[in-house]
Amino acid sequence: MDIASIIGLIACFCLMIFGMVWGKDFSVVKGFADMPSALVTFGGSFMCILASYTVPDFVAGLKSIGLIFKSSTMNVPEIIQKIIELSNVARKEGLLSLEEAASDIDDEFLKKGILLIVDGTDPELVRAIMETELVSVEGRHKDKIGFWENIGAMGPAWGMIGTLIGLINMLRDLSDFASIGPNMAVALVTTFYGSVLANWICSPVATKLKTKNAEEMMMKEIEIEGLLSIQAGENPRVIEEKLKSFLSPADRSATGDEGGGEADG
Repeated sequence: MDIASIIGLIACFCLMIFGMVWGKDFSVVKGFADMPSALVTFGGSFMCILASYTVPDFVAGLKSIGLIFKSSTMNVPEIIQKIIELSNVARKEGLLSLEEAASDIDDEFLKKGILLIVDGTDPELVRAIMETELVSVEGRHKDKIGFWENIGAMGPAWGMIGTLIGLINMLRDLSDFASIGPNMAVALVTTFYGSVLANWICSPVATKLKTKNAEEMMMKEIEIEGLLSIQAGENPRVIEEKLKSFLSPADRSATGDEGGGEADG
């Protein structure tokens, strides 16, 4: 469970409520609840996006919000260490020995690359196949990111539409001056809803999905470079240093010194 996402979203909601009730009675929160405004802003935003997507893509986009609450299972230093272990195996026993090692690997991307190497696939073709899959995965991720970015753009726009509807209705009947203030407040609620949708939900979701995508892309690039280095017969110590270059200085020590320990054997 990604605690940061949960704490962040809950804290934002609490701060909004705090701003509403500060110096006032808690009952003022009711003034921010308006069903027509919610239907125009939220309903309009999501239905506009539905018109832009197919139903399966729309449903998949909605479901992707659950990804921000899942802890990342990607451990880049661990992957690097695994690749170093595979390079030592290949150096001692040959590339064909990697087929048995692949059976214990859960990472399907890494396993696919190993099997391509074992089958004697040309290195350039291995790179092309792996990078094609990498692009495909990133494309699917960007579709989910774009879904939330589009809703975030629609929220304020539909909030303004709702406000304009409220203002038009108010201006049609200016004879009742006592109702102008309450009607104006209701009209502005839709703008508030649009800003909340964009900045409380959509922007954080899109940003977290971008972060997760960047992490996965880096891990897969490391796997590609590592596998091609193994296929080229490079020294495990050299492979280790090459893959460590993907990491920040603070993370490089996490890979340990075990990887190249048998490099000169």
